[in-house]
Amino acid sequence: MDGAPRQQEGKPRAMTTLMRPDSAEQVGDAVQTAIVESRRLDVAAGGSKAGWGRPAETDTRLDLSALSGSVLYEPDELVLTAKPATPLAEIEALLKESRQHLAFEPPDLGPLLDGGGERRSNVGGTLGGAVFCNLAGPRRIKVGAARDHILGFHAVSGRGERFKAGGRVVKNVTGFDLSKLIAGSFGTLAAVTELTVRALPAPEETRTVVLFGLSDADGVRTMTIALTSACDISGAAHLPAGVTLTSKVPGLASAGCSATLLRLDGTITSVAARVLHLSRLLLKLGPPTVLNTHDSVAAWRDIRDASFFVAHPEHQVWRLSVPPSASAEVVAQILDRRPGHAFYDWGGGLIWLALQPSTDAGEAMVRGAVGITGGHATLLRAAPEVRAQVPVFQPQPPPLAALTRRIKEAFDPHRVLNPGRLYAGV
Repeated sequence: MDGAPRQQEGKPRAMTTLMRPDSAEQVGDAVQTAIVESRRLDVAAGGSKAGWGRPAETDTRLDLSALSGSVLYEPDELVLTAKPATPLAEIEALLKESRQHLAFEPPDLGPLLDGGGERRSNVGGTLGGAVFCNLAGPRRIKVGAARDHILGFHAVSGRGERFKAGGRVVKNVTGFDLSKLIAGSFGTLAAVTELTVRALPAPEETRTVVLFGLSDADGVRTMTIALTSACDISGAAHLPAGVTLTSKVPGLASAGCSATLLRLDGTITSVAARVLHLSRLLLKLGPPTVLNTHDSVAAWRDIRDASFFVAHPEHQVWRLSVPPSASAEVVAQILDRRPGHAFYDWGGGLIWLALQPSTDAGEAMVRGAVGITGGHATLLRAAPEVRAQVPVFQPQPPPLAALTRRIKEAFDPHRVLNPGRLYAGV
């Protein structure tokens, strides 16, 4: 393992030590060393999501970037095993050879979190990062989140103990389903050294039906109509006019108005039939436009990665999860009080919100608007000093907070792994 010093992000610290293990055994040794020497480890695979979460209260970087590469791929069994720092681009290329993909569509948030500057990692998103953060793209409304596609993993706990959970078949869960617990833990419970995920057949064809000029409320209602129809929609998003103008798809950017996008994919014959049916269903709302596969892929990549907000790194970015029926009203309440932009994904259930910067990131206003609906809000991008003061993740009610502390204590009693990354003191 290397021992090069490195400047710690977040809370100001003098220097940090770098540990770079290249095997599961060395990861275990690194954690055990950290326990003995009272070190606190900043666990990262590719580092592209270092700006998400609270600035971790750490003094040593546990860099898992050497743990990269596929271990096993069985296309006939729809199973892939890879190490955590394996780039998603590499995995996607491997799966593409067998006409398969990661159906949960993990986004690459590196450019967004990096604020348009030099990326902390030139790898882009990694499999470990997608799982640690439980990321999923627009297809989540159909296939679920990352945690729903993990079959098993190998890891090292904060006790320095190597363990594994799950396996390489779909029905292999006995006792506690630790895969779902690890997903979204941001490296606070264990350092994962190997992951097994489910692959699915990739669609032959992708088309996107677009309606232009709808208000936010009408756009959400349209998405609801489409999603509750028999058309089997795999993506539903609404882009207000100010967002559509920044699209990389010429047909969207030049429209000069809002765009409501509805994605259909599958076999060529099935997609053609469903596009026709959906177009007829929505005809009373205006003449629909249909994007071809090339433009559809580009449009949904922008939505997946929230690329619209990359060009303004000074803006603070929130992700809001609310009932779709309330999403337009939530956005209206917030943007009436503070300048910014928003767009809707997951049929209106996910709101991406970019606001003019402030010392508190507008937390009380944002969480007040969201709280009425029973939803929750996550501060995705802000300066380290803001993330150190403002709760990044939705504050937990006391019983859930107590459970979170007990789980942390069970996996990491010495608070070695990413302490404080999710919640202060945990």
